[in-house]
Amino acid sequence: MDVLVVGAGAVGTFYGAKLAQSGARVSLLCRSDYAHVREHGVHIRSVWGDFDFQPESVVRTCSEFAQSGRRADVLLVALKVLPDIDVVGTIRPAVAPGQTSILLLQNGIDIEPPVAAAFPENRVVSGLAFTCINRAGPGCVEHIDYGRVTLGDYPAGISDVTRRLGALFEAGGVPLHLSKDIVRARWLKLVWNAPFNPLSALCGGCTTREIMDCPEPAALARRVMEEVLAVAAAVGYPLDAEAIERNLNDTAEMKPYRTSMCLDLMAGRPLEVEAILGNAVRLARAKGVPVPHLETLYALLLQVDQRIRGAAAG
Repeated sequence: MDVLVVGAGAVGTFYGAKLAQSGARVSLLCRSDYAHVREHGVHIRSVWGDFDFQPESVVRTCSEFAQSGRRADVLLVALKVLPDIDVVGTIRPAVAPGQTSILLLQNGIDIEPPVAAAFPENRVVSGLAFTCINRAGPGCVEHIDYGRVTLGDYPAGISDVTRRLGALFEAGGVPLHLSKDIVRARWLKLVWNAPFNPLSALCGGCTTREIMDCPEPAALARRVMEEVLAVAAAVGYPLDAEAIERNLNDTAEMKPYRTSMCLDLMAGRPLEVEAILGNAVRLARAKGVPVPHLETLYALLLQVDQRIRGAAAG
């Protein structure tokens, strides 16, 4: 299987490297780390064991990949879900109609429709990574804890391609779950993302352990989770109420971790506000579901994100 990772940050690089360990031919689309990765490859520091990864090729764009004569069986898309990142336009040059499968390994809900609409002849696989992982430097990824991946066809089902991808992940030691209802699985992940990504950023760079050790933010996290369950039920994806206790207990036990949104804020990078909060808030409003805590976090993060973008533009 030939795989092109589009969005070679921590998540894309790590899971691309695990596919390579299992025998896939994995190329990386890099921007900031292009020269380093092309010359030195990638070093992975992982709780599962450190290893090095040398990609099959390193490119700056999908056009460059296509012009090299290579064809990807799978595009593993791990780009940030931001309004100014055109996922469809970015990947289009590397998508062979009816042949290339597109794996979206990204945060948030309601992210698949634009890609599915743009490539109706191609299979869209939706993926969720439950992991604590950061970029530690040029060509270096640090995997801190967890790592399970959930895969499923969008909007539903499990195809042979998805099973093959799952088998490769498992062969690389990645815990795997295949879901026939991947949209429900996305809502389930939002139960964790909706409180902890915003709180870690808004609390001044707190780790998950610091949030859980302080009664007030921990209680706020619970209330946000309750609102996510209410919205999910309203749009047709009722979730087990015990998901809240499982998520809170797992967070209390995990190693202290700064979320991706927290690290983006600390680095002055735009935040995934819409994918993680905005889409859920809009669905809540459309269904008449009161979500005061989600709306508050959303409003605060919009202002923070505007300041980040303003500073970058200035």
